[in-house]
Amino acid sequence: MSFDLLKPSRRQFLAGSAAFGAAGLAGLRPAFAAVDWKKYAGTTLEVNLIKSPRGDTLQKYQKEFEELTGIKVNAEQTPEQQQRQKAVIELTSGKPSFDVIHVSYHVQKRQFEKAGWLADLGPFLKNPELTDPSLVESDFAAAGLAFAKDKNGRFGALPFSVDYWIVYWNRDLFAAKGLEYPKTFEEMVKAAETITDADNNISGFVARGAKNANVPVWTSFLLGHGKSPVGADGSLQTDSAEAIEAAALYQRLMTKSAPRGVTGFNWAECQSAFLQGKVGMWLDGVGFAPPLENPQKSRVVGKVGYGVMPKGPAAQASATFGDGIGVTEASAKKEAAYLYCQWAISKEMGARLLQAGAGVPFRNSILGDAKVREGVTMPGSWVDCVAQSAPISQLGLPVIIPVTEFRDIIGVGLTNLLGGADPAAEMKKATEAFKPVLARSEAQ
Repeated sequence: MSFDLLKPSRRQFLAGSAAFGAAGLAGLRPAFAAVDWKKYAGTTLEVNLIKSPRGDTLQKYQKEFEELTGIKVNAEQTPEQQQRQKAVIELTSGKPSFDVIHVSYHVQKRQFEKAGWLADLGPFLKNPELTDPSLVESDFAAAGLAFAKDKNGRFGALPFSVDYWIVYWNRDLFAAKGLEYPKTFEEMVKAAETITDADNNISGFVARGAKNANVPVWTSFLLGHGKSPVGADGSLQTDSAEAIEAAALYQRLMTKSAPRGVTGFNWAECQSAFLQGKVGMWLDGVGFAPPLENPQKSRVVGKVGYGVMPKGPAAQASATFGDGIGVTEASAKKEAAYLYCQWAISKEMGARLLQAGAGVPFRNSILGDAKVREGVTMPGSWVDCVAQSAPISQLGLPVIIPVTEFRDIIGVGLTNLLGGADPAAEMKKATEAFKPVLARSEAQ
């Protein structure tokens, strides 16, 4: 049997993943009776979705929403990059062709807030005639609320699907060295170096080394040092003492305990290495789990632990990415559009996302529901890890417009570290290079 993996795109990977079985949804249907769902019967909504498993799920069950509300939905899915371009062009015109939009929070949050393109859903959430009683802010993971709200508390889009970063760990390799799962960054480093055995081609740790892709690995460590890349006042913290310490930690793990050639690794290469059973720990998003339990692809079936991110010197945090679904400020059908958004993130639809392997809901009540868990084909420890990551979730990228440029510039510095460069020098150089880019974006 060959264990070499094809390297599909992230969207193809997620579309093919089947983390959850076909658990029955009996009892999961929301208490829709509390809302006057027929209030806008006869209305037609235009919905702009990102081409993804989440978009597929919404379209697959769209008729149920139409039957529930009497609202006609015209939903269009567009590939991610094209969807973002289309959204900006149309929203800038002031006359978008859509009432509902699927938003990539970690890329578009600041841009949408600054332009005022999304309607404030706060008043709708507080309206018992429009909102099911189970939909309350406290049910969202902390990162979901951070994504959804601006600094003034304005609620711009409902949190839809989340990607928490966790640690996949090989229980057999840990047991062979008499190790337990690390609780702190310090223990993580020690475990990685203890497990590493170059003579037998065993590495203690793997994560993304390729520029741009590597930035969330570093931010995962930065958050544990109690800092974010950009402070609350908008100032860059990428050359702070904590940022340099996080970079030094990244350098140590990736040069002393990672596989050869890790400088060129993105998630697919990391996953492939872990599947071979030669890696102790792999830090990445929760969505890459299903192949690890697939005997056709994996040599670690039944050996994988799913660990919550260990504590850093100042905090325990799971770097988090996600998307939302909101109503355009320009829409003349805001309340009807809000009903669609509410349906999209309902408990029933969230359960379906999980069961299709299409995403992880931001709502804690879905992850903790026994009826959802009944059909889980992944180990229960995976679901436990997801649920335990929610309370410590923090944004994995800064809320700025030039996110891609940020990842490119900081990513070059991090890649240089793998060649032996000085962490302080690289972080200061990258920070100086990015400052004018950020300043220009804020001045526009």
